[in-house]
Amino acid sequence: MINYLPFIDHIRNTRLEPWCEPLAAQLQQTWDQLNDGNLARLLTALETLPSISANSVELDRVVTINGPVGDAGAQLNSALKALMPWRKGPFRFFDIDIDAEWRCDLKWDRIANHLSDLRGRHVLDVGSGNGYYGWRMKAAGAATVAGIDPSWLSVVQHLAVNRYIKDPSHTVLPFTLESLPPNLGIFDTVFSMGVLYHRRSPLDHLAELRGALRPGGELVLETLIIQGQVGESLVPIGRYARMNNVWFLPTVPTLVQWLEKMGFENIRLVDQSTTSTDEQRPSDWKPGQSLADYLNPEDPSLTIEGHPAPIRALILATRPELARLKRYHLD
Repeated sequence: MINYLPFIDHIRNTRLEPWCEPLAAQLQQTWDQLNDGNLARLLTALETLPSISANSVELDRVVTINGPVGDAGAQLNSALKALMPWRKGPFRFFDIDIDAEWRCDLKWDRIANHLSDLRGRHVLDVGSGNGYYGWRMKAAGAATVAGIDPSWLSVVQHLAVNRYIKDPSHTVLPFTLESLPPNLGIFDTVFSMGVLYHRRSPLDHLAELRGALRPGGELVLETLIIQGQVGESLVPIGRYARMNNVWFLPTVPTLVQWLEKMGFENIRLVDQSTTSTDEQRPSDWKPGQSLADYLNPEDPSLTIEGHPAPIRALILATRPELARLKRYHLD
């Protein structure tokens, strides 16, 4: 259905080579069991993208594909509109600006200066969406970026971008983290941004992130948190900011405690910020409701349900060189 062979060929003869055969088998199983009529519609839209050659690419604040569009502008615009909504961005396809719901460049600005040097590193981006952050990682020198996201819309949006960039070292695979082979232990850096609070078992998610890292590798964890003390977390009954799949919002001390318990070290909070309506808002490429509609109109420090408004923490941690979990002894 989708040709991932260029990516598999790219990771051969790298630290990721042990993943080649399991990945090929998992993809084949995905195609064999596929039962999603939406994918056919998305791939049809993808095939209507015009054949335009890019003169250059800028993997900067706006991921930009440069070149003359000629008479193909209307066809390009129509094909990109058929892949709405665009939640992550911004992108510029030739002379068409895609102003996505999320200004992901603002989050990247908060992250970039704290990361270990990405040059030459093999990166796993969990919950990657359409791959915007992966392009920023490539610009920072990453050798490989493997995005994983179960949304076919995200997968196909990435294919649309990469149709013109043509980089086999960056992909978005239609998987969740828990569906990957356990304890791969091959990635230099693993990103999990905006995923933890969607997991029913946050400790299992942290264990799976640890298992994907090589010893000494770095975890980049960004998630919703609440203010409070160690041991405290919010478990919303019903929805949180109109989302029905939010399970745990810990305090930062609680999150650090979870990471320690799951075997990480060198844990540090490097950023904490309240999500603003400058960063998440509706646009022509994602119309409808957005953050302003999820907050209490009388008191924007609360969600519409009365919970604390979204605050996001960015934490870095390391998988120890020795791969054993910390032992706890009773007095």
